[in-house]
Amino acid sequence: MYTGGYPAGYPEGVPCWVDAQLPDVDAGRRFYGELFGWTFEDATASSVWARLDGAVVAALAHKTDGRMPTVWTVYFATPDAAATTRRIRAAGGQVVMAPFPVDGLGTAALAADPEGAVFGLWQAGPPPGGHSGFGIRHTPGTFAWAQLYARDTEAANTFYGHLFHEALFGPGAEPDFGRAPVGDVFADVMPPHFLVHFGVQDCEAAVGAVTRLGGRVQAGPFDASYGTVAVVTDNQGASFALLQR
Repeated sequence: MYTGGYPAGYPEGVPCWVDAQLPDVDAGRRFYGELFGWTFEDATASSVWARLDGAVVAALAHKTDGRMPTVWTVYFATPDAAATTRRIRAAGGQVVMAPFPVDGLGTAALAADPEGAVFGLWQAGPPPGGHSGFGIRHTPGTFAWAQLYARDTEAANTFYGHLFHEALFGPGAEPDFGRAPVGDVFADVMPPHFLVHFGVQDCEAAVGAVTRLGGRVQAGPFDASYGTVAVVTDNQGASFALLQR
């Protein structure tokens, strides 16, 4: 377990962690190790930490139920996962997995907004063993952005604005979380969803690496308000995006 070098903690509503649920974690280690330069170490019985320059940046977890999607999930920081899930229900969302402890690291939960887009909550455990989230972010090979593709962006702004107002709209807010219509990038029939973005120095070169490693390109590269983006899948079908600032 990595127990040093974390930020003191992320404010409520800030994306603080990502993980991928994969059928084959060893294949994931090879793919993402080559793509982003990550190294790995065991974290729990069924997951591994991904590290870059010694700091934790993500986790890869074994998907225990084949009916579950192969997917990257973004987790928003919360000081009280139980209270946040109550607010989610009150605002018309759903709780997919009620808050549960994770090996002394903290408390996790999975929820869905009123349109069905799934996201995670993370309540960091107490020191010295508690996991606050990303050791580093906003650099190549680390988390850079979370984009929600929604049917109704005004409704999404209302839901998340009430849920995480200070992080999105408060004084000094620097959100890593955008909202856009599904049809801007995907077919209109695509369900609303979150897309995790990882930073890269050269989007075109990173796209080439993805295809060489057995992944595929879904869209782009294209210009967005926050940088140059390509939407890709890994060699097991998990979607994510590459972001060149």
